[in-house]
Amino acid sequence: MEDYILELSQINKVYGNGVVANRDINISFRKGEIHSIVGENGAGKSTLMKIIFGIEQASSGTMRYKGKEVTFSGSMEAIEAGIGMVHQHFMLIPSYTAADSIILGNEPKKMKIFTDHKTAVKRTQELSDQYQFGIDVTKKISDLSVGEKQKVEILKTLYRNAEVIILDEPTSVLTPQETELLFRQLMHFKETGHTILFISHKLNEVKRISDRITIMRNGSGRGTYNAEDISLEEMARLIVGREVAADYSHLRREVPEQKTILEVKDLSLTQNGVPVLDKVSFSVKSGEILGIAGVQGNGQSELIRCITGLIDYGSGTVVVDGKDITHLNIHDKRQSGLAYIPEDRMEDGSAGAASITDNAISTFYERPDLNKGPFLKIKKIQEETEMLIDKFSVKAKSARQRIDSLSGGNIQKVVVAREYHANPKCLIAEQPVHGIDIGSAEFIHIQLIELRNQGAGILLVSADINEVINLSDRILVMYEGKIAGCFEDPAKFDEKELGLYMLGVKRQEEGAGGVGHG
Repeated sequence: MEDYILELSQINKVYGNGVVANRDINISFRKGEIHSIVGENGAGKSTLMKIIFGIEQASSGTMRYKGKEVTFSGSMEAIEAGIGMVHQHFMLIPSYTAADSIILGNEPKKMKIFTDHKTAVKRTQELSDQYQFGIDVTKKISDLSVGEKQKVEILKTLYRNAEVIILDEPTSVLTPQETELLFRQLMHFKETGHTILFISHKLNEVKRISDRITIMRNGSGRGTYNAEDISLEEMARLIVGREVAADYSHLRREVPEQKTILEVKDLSLTQNGVPVLDKVSFSVKSGEILGIAGVQGNGQSELIRCITGLIDYGSGTVVVDGKDITHLNIHDKRQSGLAYIPEDRMEDGSAGAASITDNAISTFYERPDLNKGPFLKIKKIQEETEMLIDKFSVKAKSARQRIDSLSGGNIQKVVVAREYHANPKCLIAEQPVHGIDIGSAEFIHIQLIELRNQGAGILLVSADINEVINLSDRILVMYEGKIAGCFEDPAKFDEKELGLYMLGVKRQEEGAGGVGHG
């Protein structure tokens, strides 16, 4: 008999509004395995994990844990039983120390009343050392890197003796180096008998780290496979229900009469006395995708915020299609032909409480055909929104529903539709498919190439080196706020070579190889 620690049988979840999130789910998880759950946004993965962790309850079906049927009415019951979860968005208080965060809610006591801080530090430091996490537990959360914060979240589950650990998109915020370290630690957890439930959209990572993989689509399980028995192509096909493009080179068309559409000259930024950007210069041509690669935290995000006007910078100029937009406000920069897909679709890209329609037209509601005097042409706006929903395959019941009721992939499609429909001269796409499923990512990539083919210039910023390589006509690498290298020939893009520049191991001399200029 298989040594299963957690078994789900005929799990169904139907919400009050009739939406079916899970349908007849049957999965068994073995003790001491890394078991990945993959599927598109809206496939039911998150709901299923919430049921396992007690945040939500199944409408029907049974869950057995360590051979006994269980129903968790809340996450505390799941934690007490030995199930932990590390959410994609960390639940940490910046002013707390790592030790305080780990013991929160389960503090060692002195005289049964007061928190024993000395014991807390001792126990949590021993736990960190035991798993070779290298965390100084006396440090404040605000002083830790993203990777270290994730380790604190994992230590929270281990401190509570979790035997099953759910990891939701654990590598989405990590550098390649931090991802490697996490994978080594997960292998150690597996060896010590822990069961890891690994949720991710990165199929290459899933295949590499998993023992078994369960695929979900439209709320149902589509099968569980041994990792060595399923290819990346087959996995993608089962997730989306069709073949998924692995290469976009055949979609690119030659664009005649290319001209410089975006020019950044000597852009510099200092924050809190620390240089963040140092005389960054480059240009983007019409009909070109210029990719910017780099480990997160090397100035890419600040660069984009300077160009778009979200933050002020010390010196430098930004020119769009021959017009200096350096000192224009955000509205006027958009009017000059600049469009922007922000990294954070919820915080910067959409208004969660507003409708799909309001979000879809928010940047061009002033268009003469959409208003008459002080009044908006509601019917025309609805028709235009419905057209965008159809063109960009947004899964929604109505254009009037709140945008935050959609899955992450569908919210991103609305953001991309809005910026694409603005008919920009230059589109800045910052992490355009971050945290969304492979089907939605493919669709968005194709839209970017289509816009390029129409003659727009596109500045692509991504922490995913494969995305940059697959989409770009040229690539710049940023390191410590400077352009470290420029690569002109798509046929010669090499992931390992780019990685050396991303890590600062190699650097082109200023002016050599066209550093920073198109």
